[in-house]
Amino acid sequence: MGKGKLAKFADMEKYENVFQYPYSVVDNVPFEMKGHWREQYFGNDNPIVLELGCGRGEYAVGLAERYPDKNFIGVDIKGARMWTGATDALNKGLKNVAFLRTNIEIIDRFFAEDEVQEVWLTFSDPQMKNPRKRLTSTYFMQRYRHFLVDRGTVHLKTDSNFLFTYTQLMAEASKLPVEVCTTDLYSEKDDAPAIAVAQSIQTYYEGMWRERGISIKYMKMQLPREGELTEPDVEIEMDDYRSYHRDKRSTKDTAK
Repeated sequence: MGKGKLAKFADMEKYENVFQYPYSVVDNVPFEMKGHWREQYFGNDNPIVLELGCGRGEYAVGLAERYPDKNFIGVDIKGARMWTGATDALNKGLKNVAFLRTNIEIIDRFFAEDEVQEVWLTFSDPQMKNPRKRLTSTYFMQRYRHFLVDRGTVHLKTDSNFLFTYTQLMAEASKLPVEVCTTDLYSEKDDAPAIAVAQSIQTYYEGMWRERGISIKYMKMQLPREGELTEPDVEIEMDDYRSYHRDKRSTKDTAK
């Protein structure tokens, strides 16, 4: 029998690679490592890459194994899932990956200006009824600007056609440079490094979606620090299937 949530939380309190700030407001709970992740935790000057909404941490751990010259931090509020990745990283002796348990809405309180080079958004909830909660919304992109280097990279990997289309339209309206954009990642034979990286790691649920015949979409874009971020004013067809642990939550066919 696997460990229960309380046992996992107890484990993570002792894990050196996990930092827990599960608060909706942390103004009075300072994070002293803000701006000092490299010297105080990683002990190197390598680039920092965030996986936001990391779930079990499969991507953060997988990337850390493949790219020892980069530092990775998986971020999520659900600690029971995060335990899997954190435990795996410890068992593998990976020193270039850490986990931060907190709300992504306050992610900019944990990283200083220019501290992060890349952001990965892997199979985020499309939030079809609430644009403000989408991790590619202008609300969140503005927060990423607080710590991402100028023209830093944002990767989106998703099963959701709704979220992918929304993000395309947001990038177009905001004039964000898009380097790679594909609606069927695993049909791509391109030798571009970005495609190879996105294809190199497949999560548990990703494999199940592919078995259901749902194509995986991928986008790589730059986020300049300057310029207006604009929400698209377009109706988008909603996903017509129930994804794992989430559903449409609406009888509407389209949403903005």
